Amino acid sequence: MSNGAGGWSPLSSDRYQWLEVDLGGRTRITAVATQGRYGSSDWQTSYLLMFSDTGHNWRQYRQEGSIEAFLGNSNADSVVQHKLQHPVIARYVRLIPLDWNPNGRIGLRLETYGCPYNSDVVSFSGLSSLLYRLTPRPTQTSGESISLKFKALKNSGILLHAEGQNQHRLTLELEDGKLLLLLRKGRTLSPDNQHLVSLSSLLDDQHWHHVAVEHHNNHLNLTVDKSTVWVQIPARFSHWDHDQVSVGAEQGIGSQRAKRNFHGCLENLVYNGLNLVDLAEQKDQRVSVKGNVTFSCDEPVFVAMTFAGPQSFLWLPGGTDPSSVGLSVGLQFRTWNKAGLLLTFDLLKQSGAVWWYLSKARLHLQIHKPGRAPLELSTGSGLNDGQWHSVDLVSGRGHLTITVDGDESTAAHVSPSFPIIAGGQLFFGGCPSESSGQECMNPFKAFQGCMRLLTVDNQPVDLIKVQQRLMGNYSHLQIDMCDIIDRCSPSHCEHEGSCSQSWTTFHCNCSGSGYTGATCHSSIYEQSCEAYKLNGNTSGFYHIDVDGSGPVRPQLVYCDMTEHQTWTVIQHNNSDLTRVRASPGGNQYSAHFEYASDEDQLAAIIGQSEHCEQELTYHCRKSRILNSAEGSPVSWWVGGPGGGHVQTYWGGASAGSQRCGCSLQQNCVDPKHHCNCDADRNEWSSDSGLLTHKETLPVRSLVLGDVQRSGSESAYKVGPLRCYGDKNIWNAAFFDKETSYLHFPTFHGELSADISFLFKTTSSSGVFLENLGIKDFIRIELSSSTEVLFSFDVGNGPLGVSVKADFPLNDDRWHRVQAERNVKEASLRIDELPVATQEAPADGHIHLQLNSQLFIGGTASRQKGFRGCIRSLQLNGVTLDLEERANITPGVRPGCPGHCSTYGSLCQNQGQCVDGTRSFSCDCSGSPHSGAFCHREVSASFKPGTSVSFKDLNVWPSSSLRAENICLSFRTSQSPALLLYISSDHRESLALLLNKQDKLEVRYRLDSSREAEILRSKVKNLNNRQLHTVTINRLADAVSVQIDQNAREDFNLTSDVEFNGIKTLVLGRIHNSDDLDPELSRLASLGFTGCLSSVLFNSISPLKAALLHPNSSSVSITGSLVQYSCGSTSTNQNAAETTHHLSGQSGSVGTGQPLVNAIRSDSALIGGGIAVVIFVTLSALAVMARFLYRRKGSSQSQEGKTVKPEDGPELPFSSQTSSQNGPTENQKEYFI
Repeated sequence: MSNGAGGWSPLSSDRYQWLEVDLGGRTRITAVATQGRYGSSDWQTSYLLMFSDTGHNWRQYRQEGSIEAFLGNSNADSVVQHKLQHPVIARYVRLIPLDWNPNGRIGLRLETYGCPYNSDVVSFSGLSSLLYRLTPRPTQTSGESISLKFKALKNSGILLHAEGQNQHRLTLELEDGKLLLLLRKGRTLSPDNQHLVSLSSLLDDQHWHHVAVEHHNNHLNLTVDKSTVWVQIPARFSHWDHDQVSVGAEQGIGSQRAKRNFHGCLENLVYNGLNLVDLAEQKDQRVSVKGNVTFSCDEPVFVAMTFAGPQSFLWLPGGTDPSSVGLSVGLQFRTWNKAGLLLTFDLLKQSGAVWWYLSKARLHLQIHKPGRAPLELSTGSGLNDGQWHSVDLVSGRGHLTITVDGDESTAAHVSPSFPIIAGGQLFFGGCPSESSGQECMNPFKAFQGCMRLLTVDNQPVDLIKVQQRLMGNYSHLQIDMCDIIDRCSPSHCEHEGSCSQSWTTFHCNCSGSGYTGATCHSSIYEQSCEAYKLNGNTSGFYHIDVDGSGPVRPQLVYCDMTEHQTWTVIQHNNSDLTRVRASPGGNQYSAHFEYASDEDQLAAIIGQSEHCEQELTYHCRKSRILNSAEGSPVSWWVGGPGGGHVQTYWGGASAGSQRCGCSLQQNCVDPKHHCNCDADRNEWSSDSGLLTHKETLPVRSLVLGDVQRSGSESAYKVGPLRCYGDKNIWNAAFFDKETSYLHFPTFHGELSADISFLFKTTSSSGVFLENLGIKDFIRIELSSSTEVLFSFDVGNGPLGVSVKADFPLNDDRWHRVQAERNVKEASLRIDELPVATQEAPADGHIHLQLNSQLFIGGTASRQKGFRGCIRSLQLNGVTLDLEERANITPGVRPGCPGHCSTYGSLCQNQGQCVDGTRSFSCDCSGSPHSGAFCHREVSASFKPGTSVSFKDLNVWPSSSLRAENICLSFRTSQSPALLLYISSDHRESLALLLNKQDKLEVRYRLDSSREAEILRSKVKNLNNRQLHTVTINRLADAVSVQIDQNAREDFNLTSDVEFNGIKTLVLGRIHNSDDLDPELSRLASLGFTGCLSSVLFNSISPLKAALLHPNSSSVSITGSLVQYSCGSTSTNQNAAETTHHLSGQSGSVGTGQPLVNAIRSDSALIGGGIAVVIFVTLSALAVMARFLYRRKGSSQSQEGKTVKPEDGPELPFSSQTSSQNGPTENQKEYFI
């Protein structure tokens, strides 16, 4: 220290200086203040704080768990005070300057603030314990509390064990440095009789740690230091009546396990308000002492050192005894790294080199000697687990051994032919820089971790002497402390992602979690079926994550994309029509429905949907539902969130009306009753309809009360839950002016924040979003017409990440922004462009602390506001209701039309995009295709007798045609064959056919006085049972024909160019062939055998009209017409013709002949039919396995399966399910 008053100033100003203060006793320290040295230019600008109870084993104080440095002074006179976020209890304070005035030296005056700390302490040797008998016996209680502090010298051992007469046991113990809370019931150790909670790690660091257990009814809070976990416990563990507590070991009548006793100190052990340490110290008769127990904390001094980075090393002098014949080195280490150099040295007389190191978490030894093959040894495994491991290297005459954790059985041995004797230097952890001049080579990674208990030739190394520069040398070492941090406890990996770590960072493995990102924060799935539709996906099974990064797990649902709505379909365990059979001795029949989605998933889907519905149908014969509106209902159902509530209205009626749908339609079979079934007739009747009141959905159970009377018969059907309309994805606001904005409550995303939205604009810049704190902020803005910037500050200075597009972002089309910030990195993505990332500073501030309102579309200063539309704004999975705020905010309008500019390209095959206020749709009326995007081919299988005629005077042009466009696809093995024929009132015609040479002919007869002109294509083999697409375009006399991908063929007509008075378009067989020439007449009589698809004549789709509207007056169908996919690879024409027959399906209710096997028997539900019970159970298990063990990326067909009905009475109605109830054909599962 320099001479003179005015403060402390070391002789050397470097980072190896410190000022240590002894407070004379343990003190609760709350703040520190520094000042420069009086009357000088000496002050420090940043520093570290260390604390200790003993003057050894220092602990570095960290803010937010990672920040190390405190800001110091800017001059010699001002005082800078720092209040500690968490008070520290210690006797010794050490201040280590990091930086100082460059024009002066290190100099400071230091003051600490706090008060004396008193405690009751007890020390256990590892063989001792205390036993407390709590008398009088406590009454059984549902609330208890335990609080204590401990300092452990070993990484495992029992802290506390409590038990009572009802065989309930509680154990707090250390296991590998983690705290375990074990609850047990009974004397056995089966999994059903115990409940385990684990928290924290590295608790064997010889520092004090606080533990608290607060139990109330069926939950408890477990706290270790600053981490708390809330635990729901099973009911069998909820009542405690402990009457004895053992401390330091497990004692008592229920002790069955051989567990290690605790070695270390406890202080302030309080059990339900009773200070147990004080009782023991006062020698209370209720306390029994076993072994050596002292009431002070006696602990040995272990001086550790921390190798913090790749420049860290320790140099010690090697053996100097020339008569030595060997070497022994021992040490303990702990690390998270799989690789790192422990020790290297040259052999005596520079005759070779030795490296002792970690690789792949195993211990290795390599010896290189010129002219000889290298010697290699390895042993151990998993040595990067953060635990202390002891390793020993022993060489002697003709032998060499390396050992891990004293386990001789796994030791590695070799017998070298030369002595292993160290030269003059031993290097631990790494090597000095090349400029140091010391001969040391490290071909491996430097060690990062802690070492202690070093011995060389069986002599302990005094690291304090090393620290005082009295022996050896070192660089970038922290001596007398182990500064290891467990970055995975608590884990920053969300959604059950697994955490792994190295010394400097951690990694989250998100595989199988359904989430992605540095912390598994963001979902890999879309949030709704509507969102999948916007990506161009069609109907199928999809995983949806309703709340994105929120707590609700992804779920598999069926998305039914129709032309008008996008339905989310959630199945349950019985959506079939089910026969009701009364159980013997029972007055009621009940059915319960289990859904494929969890409770929170169901609630989220229903909540975000504009409309939900569920079919409820009851077929009855002498089986009533409600009886009367005035009386108590004999049947009801339970629906709604959670356990649901009793509902007495039926399908088609309004909630709470206690009516059926026929009552509202005023067509009940008996006007005196509000339900058809309540007429109590002997004929079959039914009450059916849709339940549409969202607050009462889904249907949980069904209770039918009128099933026991003689002659009563009934069946019910509860369809799947179906919802449409994503209220979140279309929630939008339009900002008229750059000065307009919306404001919301402060955004809370301290450790992880994700923000996503869509925007469209014609402006080149503007702020989308901003939220400020005192110093922190978060902002997303359009910085130019091609760039979006995401900037923020969490206390480490402003950081930003940007994405620059190679296309304009102000093109008045929707663009998607996805931003995320977590403790590891920030990321930004625009549309489908590559993600841009910005790593967070190592060991920097991690908490984003905001306090102002959240501004949308502008800033607090009203500068750089955004002009345009923002839609579907979500923060951490929660959608902000922009429309609600826009309704009451000047300058902002709710909603934002104009979606077709972005999504219009999804409409295919001449489909037209139609804008809606909250969505868009594809109008397929002018397309031969159907489906949500006009993507689904409309095709049919034709047989020789099949004929489709289309005649509609409202759609044929009233004047003559000078041009037409024809498109169709076909597949056949027939030739010759007539594909299409158009006739007119003027004996003019157009025919499309395959000739005998398997080529296409187009025959135009536009002049009734002349023969038809024949245009022949050169493309061959069109009857090869492959799908071919033909396009014909005529403009006046110019005709072009294109088949598949072949070159277009051009022709010219020589007759008239006007097609006059079109009358009928015919596909397949022509029954009236009076106007045909003999050759066409012969072809017309043969009909067409094969498949026709996507037939379009100008804007008319005759095949689509026949299949989708067969009862239309403009369509006439004769013979068998079967909807069938022409794209099928099957070569058997009839093999796939099994679905969607246009023949009528019986679904009427009456007294006609019943349909055999029409419905599923319910005997499995009410106790009969053991075989069916087993089958249904196995089916349910298969369904569960289907959901739980799905393979990511698979795509497979789904086939509906029904339970085989029992033999029994036939019923006069069909159980065939309507397509609206869910997937019916060609269903695929998509993982996106």
